[in-house]
Amino acid sequence: MKAYRSMVKMRLLLLLQYRAAALAGIATQLMWGFLKVMVLQAFYLATNEPQPLALEQAVGYVWLGQAMLRMLPWDGDLEVQELIRNGNVAYELCRPVDLYGLWYARALALRAAPTILRAVPVFALALYVLPESYALRMPSAGGLLAWLLATVGALLLGCAMTNLMNISMFWTISGEGINRLMPAVIVVFSGMLVPLPLFPDWAQRVLEILPFAGLMDTPARFFVGQLAPSEVWVFLTRQFVWTVVLVVGGRWLLRRGLRRVVVQGG
Repeated sequence: MKAYRSMVKMRLLLLLQYRAAALAGIATQLMWGFLKVMVLQAFYLATNEPQPLALEQAVGYVWLGQAMLRMLPWDGDLEVQELIRNGNVAYELCRPVDLYGLWYARALALRAAPTILRAVPVFALALYVLPESYALRMPSAGGLLAWLLATVGALLLGCAMTNLMNISMFWTISGEGINRLMPAVIVVFSGMLVPLPLFPDWAQRVLEILPFAGLMDTPARFFVGQLAPSEVWVFLTRQFVWTVVLVVGGRWLLRRGLRRVVVQGG
């Protein structure tokens, strides 16, 4: 475990240096947040029908998505994918550690570091600076705890998906396909595009089965109060089960990929 902790620590320290990129990302996410909030306000004002999310909750949902954006598995670890592409993955196999565990540790840092840099300023602005109609509101103590637990679950689930994207490189010449496909899938099915509670009932039943809701929708609904804190264990169990399934599947695919990999003609 010490080797994996060291990998997470080193990668975090490296990735936390990209402050200029984080500032640019904060500005971009604030712009998109305002646009999405204004669109939602227009839809809510255009109907008198009761909605699963109150407007205040929907606004908070949007800001949570913007704050936690970089935690989502938009793409794989580009460095790991390049190692597989150019054959230098052979050096990874010489390390006296479990390869899947090593890549999972890298994924933890990859998802956590940019999120830390961007989430804190976005939360601060959304909670304390923005006008009331655009602001994010703090949850109850129970809701905050449930959100924290669900966010940890989302991070672990997202890292399992990141590893699957890395491992897919053993069967593709370029990682561009999976790296371009996943953002579209994540945006729609995690709730980034439209909050999942606003989807039709039949679609919600399908989306609840898929793992993507556990990435963003589940933590956000606890924060805004759409889910009761007492329900957190049900959703944590769902996140945990999907994480285990994806980790087991990823390990199996990695073993198969390593058996077929050819490095320097050997």
